[in-house]
Amino acid sequence: MELQKTTETGQAERRRWYDDACGTAFALEMIGERWSILIIRELLLGPRRFGEIRAELTGLSANVLTQRLERLEGFGIVRREKLPPPASVQVYGLTEWGYEAEPVIQMMGRWSTRHPDHDTSLHISPTAIMLSLRAMVVSDIPDNLDLRIGFRLRGEEFVAHAHKGRVDTSRAEAKDVDALLECRPGIVASLAYGTKPLEQFEATGELAVEGDRQAAERFFTLFSLPEKIVTGD
Repeated sequence: MELQKTTETGQAERRRWYDDACGTAFALEMIGERWSILIIRELLLGPRRFGEIRAELTGLSANVLTQRLERLEGFGIVRREKLPPPASVQVYGLTEWGYEAEPVIQMMGRWSTRHPDHDTSLHISPTAIMLSLRAMVVSDIPDNLDLRIGFRLRGEEFVAHAHKGRVDTSRAEAKDVDALLECRPGIVASLAYGTKPLEQFEATGELAVEGDRQAAERFFTLFSLPEKIVTGD
């Protein structure tokens, strides 16, 4: 379905999917197309280059990514930026309003993972697993717990900070951390939501751990997936 056309004045005229004043309907018009929410997800830890976004969204073509970015930019959710020298390259980032979508995306993730068909073995991007740690944290973290865990995932570095009863994650240099883990994103998911210990992944060469192992083990006790619903009869 064509979602917008250009008028004689050159301005984009958006076509509506629904004749419905509900805010939920309008939200779907803005971000309901395939890939749109996942593009926003990939930008929640900061601006990314076009190729970096596409690399983490398996099956997304360059043409479709261009269309989605243009539409999100038109709605004021995404904006183009230019990194300062020496990079001096164009990146796509979220607007201040665009970042406000994070609680919505987190809630969708928690809600959907309750279904028994949710498959944790599928591909997951580094950004997605770091955001998952924000969303799936247990509610009873001690306020005095203070852990900084670094991750090196596909050449990118991240820091997860458990403090003040919550977990914050960022794309940042993994320095001054209690422990540093190098692995693929799926291993982080398995450690946070599964039952295998660090040693099991180290034995297969899928994980390397530096620093305080006990801190890393304590960190992964802070997460759990929501209870599954019962479907059928």
